[in-house]
Amino acid sequence: MNNELFTQTKKHFSRLGLAYFFGSLIIIAGQTAVTGVCAVIDPSMAISNYNLYFVILMLSMYLIFMPITAFLISKMQKGDAIPKRSMTFGQWLIAFLIAYAATYAANIVGTIITQLIGTIKGSPVTNALGAVLTDLNPFVAFFITVICAPIAEELLFRKLLIERAIRYGEGISVVISGLLFGLFHGNLNQFAYAFLLGCLFGFIFVKTGKIQYTIAMHMLINFLGSIVSMLILRASGLIEFMEAYMDPEADITALTMQHLSGIGIFMIYALVLIGFTITGIILFAVNVRRFTLIPTELSVPKGWRFKTYILNVGILLFSALWIAQIIIQLLQ
Repeated sequence: MNNELFTQTKKHFSRLGLAYFFGSLIIIAGQTAVTGVCAVIDPSMAISNYNLYFVILMLSMYLIFMPITAFLISKMQKGDAIPKRSMTFGQWLIAFLIAYAATYAANIVGTIITQLIGTIKGSPVTNALGAVLTDLNPFVAFFITVICAPIAEELLFRKLLIERAIRYGEGISVVISGLLFGLFHGNLNQFAYAFLLGCLFGFIFVKTGKIQYTIAMHMLINFLGSIVSMLILRASGLIEFMEAYMDPEADITALTMQHLSGIGIFMIYALVLIGFTITGIILFAVNVRRFTLIPTELSVPKGWRFKTYILNVGILLFSALWIAQIIIQLLQ
């Protein structure tokens, strides 16, 4: 491999990683500061008015700290413009079902791994996202997870990132988008599916050049996985059932009969999700040959890619920061 190309490419991805690393530090420090300010204004806010506390915390990230990160990244030179191509609704629906199947399957794997880790350390690993959503007002959860998060994350981890990596090939653009997006979630369970989802969204963006497709897909996946699931759990009474089930003195038979209709509703919903997943897997198998990624003249040859794209200061610092967050979450 040409040493000059190797050095130039490694520096570019290091600068890109550093922009996301310093942006991450700003996000973490900023949210820590906001948490401190809320505690000074109202020490009990996180408990007594959790919805307001959550909105302040999330909006500060999406409207202040993530835009600062986006500004840092925007200072880096973009590659050639990605050609705009339209998707039919049928193509978009196929892509959505494949993405949903990847999310569902990877979430199961991530859950199994975290449960194994919990068994090893002797205490369960907290599902931070699940705990948060359970306590939130549905309208607040919808606004944050279905509106704010998909728009901010797709702009930051798809559009801005891929536009600055695309000159080195579609392949690395898709992988680096998935990797940074997955790590940014800061917990192992979400990393498992966010990485795959990020790669699939990245593929759609490099092939269409239109971020609205992945934003819409991201919104729908978050809506089904967060809002619909939460509403069904609440409506079916399964949250109370699971809490009572953990009581060693509970009458399991009576408890089950009491919540039989709720269990039925949840089972129907689960079967629908399984149907989506199976359909997505079949569609992926049928369309797998279409998942081709085009290299460029600046693409690094095999054998040099990992040491060029990943083993550089910027990407390593970003990865170390978020892996540390994942480890902390696992040990809590």
